[in-house]
Amino acid sequence: MSKDNLYRYLFENASVRGELVQLESSYQEVISAHEYPLAIQKVLGELMASTSLLTATLKFSGDISIQLQGDGPVSLAVINGNNLQQLRGVSRWDGEIADDASLQQMFGKGYMVITLTPNDGERYQGVVGLEKETLAECLEDYFQQSEQLPTKIKLFADTKQAAGMFLQVLPTDGNHNEEFDHLSILTETVKQEELFTLEAEEVLHRLYHEEEVRLYEPVAVTFKCTCSKERSAKAIRTVSKEEIDAIIAELGKVEMGCEYCNSKYIFDSIDIEAIYANAPSNDVTQ
Repeated sequence: MSKDNLYRYLFENASVRGELVQLESSYQEVISAHEYPLAIQKVLGELMASTSLLTATLKFSGDISIQLQGDGPVSLAVINGNNLQQLRGVSRWDGEIADDASLQQMFGKGYMVITLTPNDGERYQGVVGLEKETLAECLEDYFQQSEQLPTKIKLFADTKQAAGMFLQVLPTDGNHNEEFDHLSILTETVKQEELFTLEAEEVLHRLYHEEEVRLYEPVAVTFKCTCSKERSAKAIRTVSKEEIDAIIAELGKVEMGCEYCNSKYIFDSIDIEAIYANAPSNDVTQ
């Protein structure tokens, strides 16, 4: 059975919703694109789990990204996803990163940017400082600031798998914090080994065996990069033909690389002539 699934669940006797995500092959696709240090692999895994969990809370068709930036040795770590649970990600760093490096040691004075881009509607962006010890706590801080809804998040990642859990009070009338606090304490006890080795149903039974839980059908989570030779050609058209011709004269080709999946797209002189010949007049920089 595929490990790459997102599960949604509700508590029949509490105004609280939950999600559980388990990732394996999609996570491997992301971290195999580059020789990432161990600490960055784990951050990307936690970011993937976070993005999947947050995407499931969206009520629109569109994209989401969770991006960490800072002035430390790791300048960027980002996961992009959409409502179809298609994820991709990348990180940039400079120098040695200790295996047990903390968020602050990696990103220095950093912040998290969450961007929601509906296919129809206005783009929304929220920013929160990386002031907590863990990514999960930073995300809880974000929800407290942006939605004022009590939220519990657990995130795990090693070199092979990533997983996470999300618990949140439903935005209904009344104060349901007592119910949430009880369920949050139960959720806090989940262990990495359980999320990595057990089926979702068994994890939920272990945590909430005294509760009535309604579990919905899982949604597959996949790695999907949006790069293509056509997109690379479009990017080339934004550069003046003189500059591209100079590169062709020197190197004999133009090479475009994708940071997300490490794909390479090669264009020779014939390709370049075709790109500019076939481009709309307002799409070419002369």
